[in-house]
Amino acid sequence: MRIGLKLAPQFTSVEELRAVWRIADEAGFDHCWNFDHFASIGARGNLGDVLEGWTLLGAMAEATSRVRIGCMVTGNTYRHPGVLAKMAVTVDHLSGGRLEFGLGAAWADNEHSMLDLEFGTAGQRIARLEEACRMVKLLWIEDQASFDGNHYRLVDAVANPKPVQQPHPPIWIGGSGERKTLRVVAEHADVWNFGGGEVGEGARLSGILDEHCGVVGRDPAEIRRSVQLFYDGNVDQLLEQAAGFAGNGFRDLIVGARAGTAEADATQFSEVLPQLRGL
Repeated sequence: MRIGLKLAPQFTSVEELRAVWRIADEAGFDHCWNFDHFASIGARGNLGDVLEGWTLLGAMAEATSRVRIGCMVTGNTYRHPGVLAKMAVTVDHLSGGRLEFGLGAAWADNEHSMLDLEFGTAGQRIARLEEACRMVKLLWIEDQASFDGNHYRLVDAVANPKPVQQPHPPIWIGGSGERKTLRVVAEHADVWNFGGGEVGEGARLSGILDEHCGVVGRDPAEIRRSVQLFYDGNVDQLLEQAAGFAGNGFRDLIVGARAGTAEADATQFSEVLPQLRGL
């Protein structure tokens, strides 16, 4: 069982983010996360302050020494996969090989329209995600990478240095689309991330992922199951939810601290780490 700590970089401050990173590193969490959005999300609306996730990962690499770091999850459509692959390698080197590479198809249409980024249909975004997975792995492994997809191309692309982690950093794919997204997970992911919700729904989708693995000829046990747990101040409820997911095969639990009270939340989470690991 691996336990992660997450503070979304919205409605918060650099000082609060640094405090959470320090606790994650010192208290024994396995990984520490931010997110990737250009406008704030959630009930408080999209006009709040929000910091860019991959720039923060560079800072997280320097501010920590032990905990693994990642973005849960990167919106594939926000950057060309070749540029993202280069950014990821840079963070992997800055951190001494502690990067967890989180990727998803992206969903926030307002962020695309305000920046004039191509959004497309859900199916098109998932197709782009699948091509991106293949591209970044080629760039991380091959001396020169060429790729001719429906959405992206590479022509004898050079991408040096290679990642510290060989053959590449672990790939986490977030998403719950039963027919297409989970197929991409089965083909490319080291870890699947369930964005959160009911235990039963997570278990059902995990079973569908198993079926996709059978179709593509992959052992389902090769893909770890992860879930984000959202804290509302009730530790007992958090532990109960965590136990439910652990009992259904989820082995990476990521607890989310709340902006404004994140340092206190993270401290409280650290106090129940032994109970979470014991699940």
